[in-house]
Amino acid sequence: MATSADPCAAAAGIKHHPQRTPHRGPEVVVESTILFPFAEVWWLYAAFTGFILALLALDLGVFHRKCHVVSVKEAGIWTAIWISMSALVNLAFWGWARHDLASRGLDPALGDQAALEFLAGYVIEKALAVDNIFVIAMIFGALSIPPQYRHRVLFYGIIGALIFRALFISVGSALMQYQWVTLIAGAFLIITGIKMLVIRTGEFDPVNNPVLRVLRRIMPISPTLDGQRFTTRVNGVLMATPLLVALLLVETTDIIFAIDSVPAIFALTKEPLIVFLSNILAILGLRSMYFLLEGAMERFTLLKYSLALILVFVGLKMAWLNDLMGGKFPILWSLGIIAALLAPGFLAPLFKRRKKS
Repeated sequence: MATSADPCAAAAGIKHHPQRTPHRGPEVVVESTILFPFAEVWWLYAAFTGFILALLALDLGVFHRKCHVVSVKEAGIWTAIWISMSALVNLAFWGWARHDLASRGLDPALGDQAALEFLAGYVIEKALAVDNIFVIAMIFGALSIPPQYRHRVLFYGIIGALIFRALFISVGSALMQYQWVTLIAGAFLIITGIKMLVIRTGEFDPVNNPVLRVLRRIMPISPTLDGQRFTTRVNGVLMATPLLVALLLVETTDIIFAIDSVPAIFALTKEPLIVFLSNILAILGLRSMYFLLEGAMERFTLLKYSLALILVFVGLKMAWLNDLMGGKFPILWSLGIIAALLAPGFLAPLFKRRKKS
């Protein structure tokens, strides 16, 4: 017998997904409630996107108008600025979420849960970005990109990353409604984590890279740089410079990493708004974090294993632990487990340094 929709929930603006039943086969969907559906908070997406674009314009047009080598001190300052700004956005989101939920007659404590999910998603994305940084460093090294031009490559790489992340999140929010997609995504994260544990990362080979093979079919590649230009003309022929090659490879690398990181945050929250905010903010600090860690990457030998175990954990959470805990694995437990897994990877270099001293 069909049941009528909850009029109170409808009036509150809560989006319900159909309830899971054992007889619906592959059409089964995950029972969940979206507290902040896009139709209700589209203005927040628009305002946040405008805010991010203004920051990027300020960054390139004022603070990094001229190409220069980014020092560790400058990178540290910018890293602190990006993290502090992300914390302020999290606090503002917390306050807004509690007010918004209360105004719709819902429990404001759900805003506390949402803020914690925001924090957990940000931490995971920030941690996984470190592995991305290792690959970017190999790309710059293999192509001999001078340090003063690396910020320019990363800046435009970030713009592309923001576009692709927004696309992945929008597609993921639609697909994650289905139980079978959730199980596949969880299994994929588990397999990816296990591969990171047992397979050693190879050296970057620019010669046989498929991205470069495609680029060579479109335009020839100049063996030398032309200042900070991405393209140049040699005898009237338009050619790609090594900076454009580096940009395309950085962009491709981020797309590959997004396949892991976006589902990892969806394992912590079903709210597309939280995934969007935390993911974008974590990506913004990627440039400064690269220059901060560039000279010390060889010290983080255990970080790869920490990240691999985190992927295994969030995969288990998505595929099994949520159901085991009655539909929602406690977010405080998730934060504790993530912090415990990350600690050895980040603290081990400090202990090694003290031991050598």
